[in-house]
Amino acid sequence: MTTEQRKKDHLKTCLEENVETPTNGFEDVILINKSLPEIDFDEIDTSTEFFGKKLNMPLMIDAITGGTEEARSINRDLASIAEKKKIIFELGSQRAMIENPQLKNTYYVRDVAPKTLIFGNLGIFQLKKFSLDQIKSTLREIGVDALAVHINPAQEVFQKEGDTDFSDLFLQLSNLCENLGYAVIGKEVGAGISLEVAQKLKEAGVKAIDVGGFGGTNWIVVDALRSGKDFNAFVGWGIPTSVSILESKVGLPIIATGGIRDGVEVAKAIALGADVCGMALPFLRILKKEGKIGIEKFIDKIQKELKTAMFLTGSKNIKELKRAKYVLTGKVRDWTEQRNLR
Repeated sequence: MTTEQRKKDHLKTCLEENVETPTNGFEDVILINKSLPEIDFDEIDTSTEFFGKKLNMPLMIDAITGGTEEARSINRDLASIAEKKKIIFELGSQRAMIENPQLKNTYYVRDVAPKTLIFGNLGIFQLKKFSLDQIKSTLREIGVDALAVHINPAQEVFQKEGDTDFSDLFLQLSNLCENLGYAVIGKEVGAGISLEVAQKLKEAGVKAIDVGGFGGTNWIVVDALRSGKDFNAFVGWGIPTSVSILESKVGLPIIATGGIRDGVEVAKAIALGADVCGMALPFLRILKKEGKIGIEKFIDKIQKELKTAMFLTGSKNIKELKRAKYVLTGKVRDWTEQRNLR
């Protein structure tokens, strides 16, 4: 099966099947209500800076697709909205483009998002397959600001055409970070980053960590459905997004992805230690049902919810939200106590 066909299958499965994990652990994170916030709601500032660019809010349209004609319209629509709303946009895996350069136009969005912070995307296994020059050329041609390298053994092992030789990839990643000429982001896609892996990613030279926690789109389920593999024993496999944020605090910027669905969860993620939060499936489904106007309304809703949570914690800006008080309960508290995390 070609990479292009696999991308078509992924879109179809995500749009038509129940592939979402019902929890990401944020139900066990409680922000402390501040009844005397001592701030004016109208003066609350949700803006932040990431990788040298100012954002209206700490939000990213996470990697969704690329490599198909349908993907072209999806990427262009979402990137144009990211430009308008001044948030981050991340492309889907560019493997298809490297294998078939004629698919470049399904990834190229710089003309509709000239100022947007755009991340490229490539699977870590592909570092064995493609040369540094091939990767550099691909990033240069579509004008990205950084490269997210997704590390996804749990997904690959359930993919019928999956790549499961993950040996020697630390050295490959270290070489990439040292010689690429672009900032590299270490990224999981649904199973979460642990403290030990976060430390290894930092050692390799990544400039940020995308926790890609358990929650939201479950790529074990997506690819098991495609492959006809039995996934029941692993449907709950992974580190919840809320916990993975705490696990990934090794002195690098943190991107929180994995089932975040509203502005309150964005606020919780920031309070736990994230710098930016990303979503993917909601944007895809809303775009299909309601078009670009629906996406813009959804982003406005997230920002209003984030601003409200900031008001109720007495946080007039994102820097203060990072210091907001919270309580951990249930499984998240148990996890952090056993792993000595806070």
